[in-house]
Amino acid sequence: MASDFHEVRFPLDVSLGSRGGPVRRTDIVTLASGREHRNSRWASSRRRYDAGLGVRTVDALHAVIAFFEERRGKLYGFRFRDRTDWRSGPPSKEPTPLDQRIGTGDGTTKTFQLVKTYGSSFAPYVRAITKPVGGSVKVAVNGVEQEVGSAFNCDPTTGLVTFAEAPPAGVVITAGFAFDVPVRFDTDELDIDLSTFEAGGIPQIPLIEIVP
Repeated sequence: MASDFHEVRFPLDVSLGSRGGPVRRTDIVTLASGREHRNSRWASSRRRYDAGLGVRTVDALHAVIAFFEERRGKLYGFRFRDRTDWRSGPPSKEPTPLDQRIGTGDGTTKTFQLVKTYGSSFAPYVRAITKPVGGSVKVAVNGVEQEVGSAFNCDPTTGLVTFAEAPPAGVVITAGFAFDVPVRFDTDELDIDLSTFEAGGIPQIPLIEIVP
């Protein structure tokens, strides 16, 4: 995702008015008895958004067109702020270094991937976070917050946390952070009718998550 990804965020004022969320693919086979067999086709969910709802002015539309052209349509990925899910905890709370468990020390491993876990009791889903917001990552080892720069660093382009020294075996490593979703345009064409837009029409601006 390096050369085909631009580390730039989609216009924030537009993304805050968008809609969308996680998508899954499940096959369902109904037997003659009426019982179902269900099988998940995707191991991970994939998020889809329509940013058109966030375009309220012609100036905002102009900004989106410029952003679309610079990304060459579907060619280059970029960052997107999902207003419903952009922090390690609830969107209304500042991240803390205890929000998410990202690993357990073994005395050797220095690098850990940021993750966010959804659910707890039945079948928790662990999502890799690859686009944290630079400067937002907080890390704790066994509940003790670590100092960024001296004890650890986090790459904002991958979400990899690297410690200066490997955490001891058995210690719990946790983190808190803000993050963006890596997406691309899901179209090579923006079909915008300005007359309907000025009359209240909403342009369609589909975006799709880039799964690592």
